[in-house]
Amino acid sequence: MPLQGKILGEALNEELTLHSSLCRREAGAFQKAIVAGGEVLVACTQETRLFGEIAQATEGTVSPIRFVNIRETGGWSRDARQAMPKIAALLAAARLPQPEPVGTVSFKSAGRLLIIGELAQAEKAAALLDDALDVSVFSVGGSGAQERRYPVISGRIDSIKGWLGAFELTWVATNPIDLDLCTRCNACVAACPEGAIGLDYQIDMNKCASHRACLSACDAAGAIDFGRDNSPRSERFDLVLDLRATPAFLRHAPPQGFFHLPPPAAGQAWGEAAIGSLLKLRELVGEFDKPRFFNYKQKLCAHSRNETVGCNACIEVCSAEAIASDKSRQQIKVNANLCVGCGACTTVCPSGALTYAYPRAGEQGVKLKTLLSTYARAGGKHPVLLLHSQERGRVLVEELGRAARLGVAQGLPAHVIPVALWHTASVGLDVWLSAIAYGAACVVVLITDEEASQYLQALQEQMDVGDAILRGLGYEGLALRLIQARSMTDLDQELQLLPRETPQSHLPAARFAVTPDKRGTLELALGHLLEHAAQRPDAIDLPAVGSPFGSVAVDKDKCTLCLSCVSACPVSALQDNPLLPQFRFIEKNCVQCGLCVTTCPEDAISLQPRLLLTAQRKEARVLNETQPYACVRCGKPFGTLKAIEAMLGKLAGHAAFQGAAQERLKMCGDCRVIDIFSAKDETRITDL
Repeated sequence: MPLQGKILGEALNEELTLHSSLCRREAGAFQKAIVAGGEVLVACTQETRLFGEIAQATEGTVSPIRFVNIRETGGWSRDARQAMPKIAALLAAARLPQPEPVGTVSFKSAGRLLIIGELAQAEKAAALLDDALDVSVFSVGGSGAQERRYPVISGRIDSIKGWLGAFELTWVATNPIDLDLCTRCNACVAACPEGAIGLDYQIDMNKCASHRACLSACDAAGAIDFGRDNSPRSERFDLVLDLRATPAFLRHAPPQGFFHLPPPAAGQAWGEAAIGSLLKLRELVGEFDKPRFFNYKQKLCAHSRNETVGCNACIEVCSAEAIASDKSRQQIKVNANLCVGCGACTTVCPSGALTYAYPRAGEQGVKLKTLLSTYARAGGKHPVLLLHSQERGRVLVEELGRAARLGVAQGLPAHVIPVALWHTASVGLDVWLSAIAYGAACVVVLITDEEASQYLQALQEQMDVGDAILRGLGYEGLALRLIQARSMTDLDQELQLLPRETPQSHLPAARFAVTPDKRGTLELALGHLLEHAAQRPDAIDLPAVGSPFGSVAVDKDKCTLCLSCVSACPVSALQDNPLLPQFRFIEKNCVQCGLCVTTCPEDAISLQPRLLLTAQRKEARVLNETQPYACVRCGKPFGTLKAIEAMLGKLAGHAAFQGAAQERLKMCGDCRVIDIFSAKDETRITDL
């Protein structure tokens, strides 16, 4: 497809010169650009290495160089002739500044590697790594080579914890033979009259008859000790290679520095993926940094109050098991070393206590706004944003483009704009609805075989909420979609099912900015959608699971206005009235965390997921109120009528609260003390 420089230039607000052979005969134009100053954007990723070499060889190079792929994503498609607006959008987004740096998490590895597996397989793997790493082997059985090249441990593994540079192995020695001391001379094997010792150099205690002939045979090496201390031992390693069928970490995202290679079938060698993992292991020596992917604001967290748990969404969705509860401190704990940056926790967090840090939500918002506004300026209509991961998702997108070039696939439709994310779970409802407000007809999230199963559920729950809002406002043509594709063919079929046109919603592009405040961004997006909505109901019912909006219902017959729920509410949605015994509620603040439900001692509160669209949403409304109860001695109100009556009813039959003691329950704190000390007909301890 020939590029149209005039259309691209108008959409990008600059004069463009098109080149068809910039990496070959027109390389001089590239050299001229990189010595002129200013950033240079090359619309080709295939020749990235060549352009880098040219830049290094060019004297006076001062310009930073960036690359963007418009070939597989736009030029190679059966819709290529209509893809000019999309190409303009991709070029505009590629020119945006790089995300601002954030704090980092550091790892330090000296290359101490632990290999766990059958001895022969472990030694085979060790031979491929021992020139670069300091290898130790934990044998789980089998015989190895006669030459003892590596320290060998055996026994029962109790636990393996940690991450790159800080793994801790805890194990118990369960056999009299210490494999690390054993010289594999086979003297004990020959000496044992029961044949209880095999070439794995471990004693089968069911066969051993305690002749102890092996002790004499092993006197020089001292590797056999039937009285060995069996208390747990521990040792630290920087890296772990697990060759067992069932690895030490079963979570979807194991710690960095941990690799699992299932043993190959009998007579077969490790495949390409296994060799790739071994090569990665060799590179993990030194100091490494990764972004700190999240920010956490404890005061917004709806996880717990007073050691009562409400919202567990982030803990349940984390595939790396990096998040744990800290109820004593009324918060969660996030282990930054275990965090893999998927961002699923920030997507499901209803209050915005967890936010994604790299790139920030604001930077993602600018990118989406730039894509959609440029697409519209270039004449594009009905844009669909395809959010995919920068690894497996990007591979599928590029494979689809190459297949379209060969005529065996349709390729990306002209109105589908691919957007690479660090992880598909890193953006959620606030960014999706903002994209709709910016002009997207549909936001599609591509799920491949690299995502954890809980991510699919979490993303679908969020999309169900978003779709309910859009339908409730009358935006039938706008949608959020989740598609799953394990292959290029799957992706091609799913994309062809997307509508090419959507009913005109008359929704002008919004101008607000996505902010780090998730609730604030949602309010801005909802405000824009409501302003231009075809229908404006008083309220929209939302799904029971995953809704960040809603009301609470109070059973007035049960509620005694103890107000324990008010003190538990982390977002001030529930409030009291310092002047009257009232229980008030501001619906705009409610995040449906459920802390009020679990805290209420009378089981009087239930959640009602919905989006209220009237002015009442931002106002404090009274959910329950009662008459104040006045002290029978001084007349000062000190409680609610319902609460005091409930207390009197519960204690009516108690022996300690009869007569004068029962009457004191009707008094305020001051009068109760005065009455106790002024009573003449009661015995005091001082009278004894």
